[in-house]
Amino acid sequence: MPGISLTSILVVAAVAFVVPLGLGLFPSVRVPSVVLEILAGVLIGPAVLGLVEVDLPLEVLALVGLAFLLFLAGSEIDLERLRGGRLRGAAAGFALSSALALGAALALRAAGLIEAPLFVAIMLSATALGIVVPVLADAGELESTLGQQVIAAASIADFAAVILLSLFFSGEAESVGSTLLLLGGFVLLVAAVGVALAGVGRIGPLRSTLRRLQDSSAQIRVRGAFLLLVGFAVLAQFLGLEVILGAFIAGAVLRLIDHDGAMTHPQFRGKLEAVGFGVFIPFFFVTSGMELDLGAVFGGGAASLAPVPVFLFALLLVRGLPAILYRSSVGARGAAAAGLLQATSLPFLVAAADIGVELGELRPATGAALVLAGLLSVLLFPLIALVLLRGGDPAETG
Repeated sequence: MPGISLTSILVVAAVAFVVPLGLGLFPSVRVPSVVLEILAGVLIGPAVLGLVEVDLPLEVLALVGLAFLLFLAGSEIDLERLRGGRLRGAAAGFALSSALALGAALALRAAGLIEAPLFVAIMLSATALGIVVPVLADAGELESTLGQQVIAAASIADFAAVILLSLFFSGEAESVGSTLLLLGGFVLLVAAVGVALAGVGRIGPLRSTLRRLQDSSAQIRVRGAFLLLVGFAVLAQFLGLEVILGAFIAGAVLRLIDHDGAMTHPQFRGKLEAVGFGVFIPFFFVTSGMELDLGAVFGGGAASLAPVPVFLFALLLVRGLPAILYRSSVGARGAAAAGLLQATSLPFLVAAADIGVELGELRPATGAALVLAGLLSVLLFPLIALVLLRGGDPAETG
């Protein structure tokens, strides 16, 4: 096709391959791959080396990567576990977190660090569920009271943050009232599709056909999941809502209707992660690094870097402090670890920063500083939480 170059895709694909390979060759370097992918994007992008710019092919792949990231995050939410005391604790924690986020954002505006307190408050209220779950698994806490409480709290936070961002900052809606109507219509359509898919999946001939084609060259379940992802993303976009909402809800719906996955198609989840993390999601993170305006953050010296630790502390305050509600059930050390894990946030910060800069709610330098704070939270908070969960022995954690 004339006029379309694949050079940028080649460079980003090479970065996406080299980063995890390098981490695999040096396993003692305990840095999440996503952090290095964003930093590598900064390095090859216009801010440093200028090897490649974000062109149309990269924009498309990055958008699909973002959608896939939110799709997999939505599929992590286990609604069956969000009930009873665990649900009440998670809801109470998020209510406290929301109040803290709004207070912190107002303080940040008073200090002249931000201009849109509501937008930043929503950004501060999310947790990186996809990063927290592997950390809990490494610590052997995935099925414990602490692990399940943290997963419930992170699920509520991620879901609510996506909803709130779409509610108050949809690109096409004229008011919150009109957005509520759009959200209501979207929820009804999603419910109708979910019920229809659940019913169709029980039809005997169709079920046997799906089983026959799921591991063939057709990979029918993977194609169906991708259709569901794109369909809900397009529906959200058509209604003037954010694409991330459609992608996130698509993942949640898939998790809800896919009851017998462990019995009839145990490799399905692995295939989706292979497509997402193996192909599309790295394009989103590397491209996000290329678009970060780090020149505005580092160019002004210490004064321009000052917001980064402030934003990092705001993350710890907003998402970490509510973990004090779990102290009676998991103890002081467990509550401290839970707070650190809940304060770990990056994917939503990156996605929301892109949206905020595009809508004019964030200055590019502010968006970059928030993403840098998220990078630091991923580097520091899970490691400290592991030290606490493993009895305070840093050598064992390493």
